[in-house]
Amino acid sequence: MAGNTVATLALAKRAEVWSAELKEILRDELQGMKYVDWLSDFPDGDTFKIPSLGDATVADYVEDAAVSYTAIDDAQFTFTITDYLQSSNYITNKAMQDVYYSNQIMSQFVPLQERALMERLETDIMKLAQTGQTAANPNTINGVDHRIIGSGTGGKIAVEDFAKALRALKTGKVPQKNLVAIVDPSVEFEMNTLSNITNVSNNPRWEGIVNSGIASGMSFVANIYGFDVYTSNYLATKASETISGSAAPSNAINNIFFSAEQSVLPFVGAWRQMPEVDTEYNKDYQRTEFVTTARYGMKLYRPENMVSVLTKPMA
Repeated sequence: MAGNTVATLALAKRAEVWSAELKEILRDELQGMKYVDWLSDFPDGDTFKIPSLGDATVADYVEDAAVSYTAIDDAQFTFTITDYLQSSNYITNKAMQDVYYSNQIMSQFVPLQERALMERLETDIMKLAQTGQTAANPNTINGVDHRIIGSGTGGKIAVEDFAKALRALKTGKVPQKNLVAIVDPSVEFEMNTLSNITNVSNNPRWEGIVNSGIASGMSFVANIYGFDVYTSNYLATKASETISGSAAPSNAINNIFFSAEQSVLPFVGAWRQMPEVDTEYNKDYQRTEFVTTARYGMKLYRPENMVSVLTKPMA
């Protein structure tokens, strides 16, 4: 007498079982847009100019003598709409008919295109410090360097670098409010393992960091020399650079320090076209097409409110 077993029902057994859901990749938080002063009064054209005035001067006056008049210096800041981006996908009629996941795939086109554009925007924002500063130059403002190499061993980060950044912003007359540092995860690792921080008995002020770790999500738990520190995977890198006779590590990471106070945001930008989605059915190719396009321009606006610390990347 034969019974139904796995062996006798082999043809009825599915060799593979596929999920009804698609696996989504992990994505990190994007934060750069809030540090850009986005201009709205940019009705047409692709070049924007902002005039500025310098300070008045003071001179000694001699009684009963003519007053001497001096002109106030003026300057002009210019930036242009430089980026015109597109992200596009299509799906054929045949794929819609034959692919089990076709509807799920098509529903993800627009969100994925928007994410791709926003990651590109984040990358462009994070490299503004590097493109806005002069390479291989300390970018001295009011006698203090605004572009330095990490003072730790081999160009790694050191606590001292946070103090240097703070001094540079202070001498640049930047408001000491909403101070922000955006650093690479390798910098977070280095700060987590610095002996002068982890030795709590000698440094009780760092106890909060040691107990819970420096980072929680995208933000540091503790504040370092007034800076709220965030990590980012989108910071610019520099293949090689020498500042004041000191060579930066190969492929150094450009960590940035600045004040996020709304009135002195370090970057300025404008959208000529916010991300815009177009979709249509292409009868010639028998497919449905989706495309997202955007146009914008950005630039470092306040060099006095930007300090770059070049550090060694982790292997």
